[in-house]
Amino acid sequence: MPISYLTPGIYVEEVPAGSRPIEALGTSVAAFLGVAPKSNARVHEAVAVDSFEEFKRIYVLDDEGEIPPGVETTDLAQAVAGFFANLGGRCYVVNLGAGGNLAGTGSARRQGIRLLEDRDEVAIVAAPGYTSAVDYEIVLSHCELMRDRVAVLDSPLTVEDSDLLKEAATASVAKAADDAPAAKPARAGMRAAQSDGGFGAYYYPWVTVPNAVHPARGLVNAPPSGHVSGVYARTDRLRGVHKAPANEVVMGAVNVAYQVTNIEQGGLNQRSVNVIRMFSGERPRIWGARTLADASSEWRYVNVRRTFCMIEESIARGTRWVVFEPNDQLLWRRIRANVSAFLRRLWRDGALVGRTEEEAFFVKCDEETNPPEVIDAGQVIAVIGVAVVKPAEFVIFRIGHHAAGVEKTE
Repeated sequence: MPISYLTPGIYVEEVPAGSRPIEALGTSVAAFLGVAPKSNARVHEAVAVDSFEEFKRIYVLDDEGEIPPGVETTDLAQAVAGFFANLGGRCYVVNLGAGGNLAGTGSARRQGIRLLEDRDEVAIVAAPGYTSAVDYEIVLSHCELMRDRVAVLDSPLTVEDSDLLKEAATASVAKAADDAPAAKPARAGMRAAQSDGGFGAYYYPWVTVPNAVHPARGLVNAPPSGHVSGVYARTDRLRGVHKAPANEVVMGAVNVAYQVTNIEQGGLNQRSVNVIRMFSGERPRIWGARTLADASSEWRYVNVRRTFCMIEESIARGTRWVVFEPNDQLLWRRIRANVSAFLRRLWRDGALVGRTEEEAFFVKCDEETNPPEVIDAGQVIAVIGVAVVKPAEFVIFRIGHHAAGVEKTE
């Protein structure tokens, strides 16, 4: 209650500081959906896992710490192993159970991917090994609905045409679903449906890795989404979400299921297929950073989409205090100051491009954005613009030959 200054004396008042710092939210928590080696373990639950040993304890081993007879590795197990092999820190695992699917069945409304809707910390979603058009659509639709996470989609393991450039990547979800059953090998030129907002990325081919459940049995081919998600998390931590998760080694992988050539990748890159390459004497590397947005879209790069997800979510959470505050010039000034301070830190960290702050971002919240009719409607509007760095996808050196002794002129 207000202090009444009736009795002579000294009064101490707590005056709130005008600044409420906005903190950048984490972007490295992944979620994986699939069938666990123990298909009946924690079915239809979103379980937080912090290491592959923890995953094995829940989804592989029995009460005595042994692998039960008949338990084999699965695409889900390989993906989680790949995530942690690439220095991923935490993920959620959703075991769909034997014969499980992403959509859920009957009245089980909380099955499948719906379990992730209330997991705000999730920033990466993958369904390892699920490569039908319907599967792609489910994961992409979830990410587009949530708008704070991106989908990492796997190509099929088997392709029926080794010449990756002969087939046009024009198949829509509906066409792909109508033309062939999910089990039919996909044509290499076909990819997942387009995501206009860039909320998904598509990776080819599968990677060759040790058997996660039975290492002594040698190597297996695994869907790339788990390893790629780990690379996302590693890049975020070491460089920042603004760094494209490309030209990065896929740790834990020893080979790829198909060796893509430079000529083949040229066509695939233009069709938004991110290729995992094996260069001579090196381990597999991610050699692409495109989303499933159109090539002319502002959302065509993975790091741009993910950086915007982080900025939008961070500002939304960091300005919750604004709700029910008096909608006046003092509030507008505080919003400008807080948001500008947050974006200034991002600019200094290299996430925004520009020689000056004015080139990197702007924050407008004043009488112009909040006229009387907006205030009367109970709204406060701030217009924010940022210039996110884009990757140097094509590095070009122009090399010319000139005669000795001839002076170069500008």
